[in-house]
Amino acid sequence: MGLYSLAVVAPPNDPTVGASEHASAPALSVRGLVKRFGKTDALGGVELEVEPGQLVGLLGPNGAGKSTLTKIACGLVRPSGGKVEIFGARAGSRQACRAIGYLAELFRYPSWLSADEVLKLHQRLAGSSGGAEERRRLLERVGLSAAADKRVGAMSKGMQQRLGVAQALVGTPRLLLLDEPTSALDPGGRRDMRLLLEELRSEGVAVLLNSHLLSEVELVCDHVVIVDRGQVVESGPLEDLARPRGVEVELEQGSRLYEGMSRDEVPALVERLVAEGERVFGVSVRAATLEEVYLDVVTEDGE
Repeated sequence: MGLYSLAVVAPPNDPTVGASEHASAPALSVRGLVKRFGKTDALGGVELEVEPGQLVGLLGPNGAGKSTLTKIACGLVRPSGGKVEIFGARAGSRQACRAIGYLAELFRYPSWLSADEVLKLHQRLAGSSGGAEERRRLLERVGLSAAADKRVGAMSKGMQQRLGVAQALVGTPRLLLLDEPTSALDPGGRRDMRLLLEELRSEGVAVLLNSHLLSEVELVCDHVVIVDRGQVVESGPLEDLARPRGVEVELEQGSRLYEGMSRDEVPALVERLVAEGERVFGVSVRAATLEEVYLDVVTEDGE
């Protein structure tokens, strides 16, 4: 858990501690989630699920409620209504907290601690018995093997981001809640992060990835949830969100898009164009990108 997650540990008399897990329960289940700050509705009845081994991208503009949702799932913020469960246990309970790893968007570690000491601290907070071997393995996994003794204050932002991901993996969590985990990484670092997330997915770890980088989400996530003004405005597998845009034909005069046309109509279209004397150099069936879907459903400020 993150440095500021001390409060997520459930009290000793929590009724969920020791309860048997639901074998078929989703890694994360959000049902009718409402959160109000005064008169402001940050979340207005959000519904989503993350299954074991599923990598879900959580998208939305600033102020959409993404970070609030993530903090509620961690038990750091109390909901105003609805239900959030981690593998069948109430979010914020000791059982739920033992199953998750969390990286906050604006995390801070003491500048005087080394990378190894940061992980040792989080092992104590998470109750992990992995010891030095776990710390070595996690630093190697995020590309910081040579920086075990390097102090946080001497690290670049990208190195600190990698260290943050390593601490989220302390204790072998089965659900990762990552808030902008690639914001400080260069292209090489983002590629490494994608590979790591794919490895975790293959190991059955569920991931909820909160990110503004649509291109990264498109490359690694298999399911997307778009939130705007506290509401889910679009949700589904990436292939289902890739709505057909038409057929693009490369002609001598340039490319021409035939909107609404499907793949089955391509042979007849090419035959007609050739009959009309056009020279066809290429044909491609176009689908909407994640960015285009996002812009279609998200309301910009002032609109």
